[in-house]
Amino acid sequence: MAAAIKKIIPMLDRILIQRAEAVTKTKGGIVLPEKSVGKVLEGTVIAVGPGTRNTTGSHIPIGVKEGDRVLLPEFGGTKVQLDSDDKKEMFLFRESDILAKLE
Repeated sequence: MAAAIKKIIPMLDRILIQRAEAVTKTKGGIVLPEKSVGKVLEGTVIAVGPGTRNTTGSHIPIGVKEGDRVLLPEFGGTKVQLDSDDKKEMFLFRESDILAKLE
């Protein structure tokens, strides 16, 4: 998987994020139906672009780095398919779209 991630390098203020997996089973072992599982609003930063440019042409650094957990908006982002057999959801977000950084 590490070789596939190197194929995508986000431009400017874009950030590649892998959404967290939705919980489909309770601690007691009950399987939840697909409709009752809420949308996952958390993800992990996979790759980060260099940042936007200011008036002098230098890059303004981005506030998150690879490996950070972030809070995402319910809608938005551009879905990215790395491999046809890869089932992990990857999305490109702008830095301004990310709601918060989780610790």
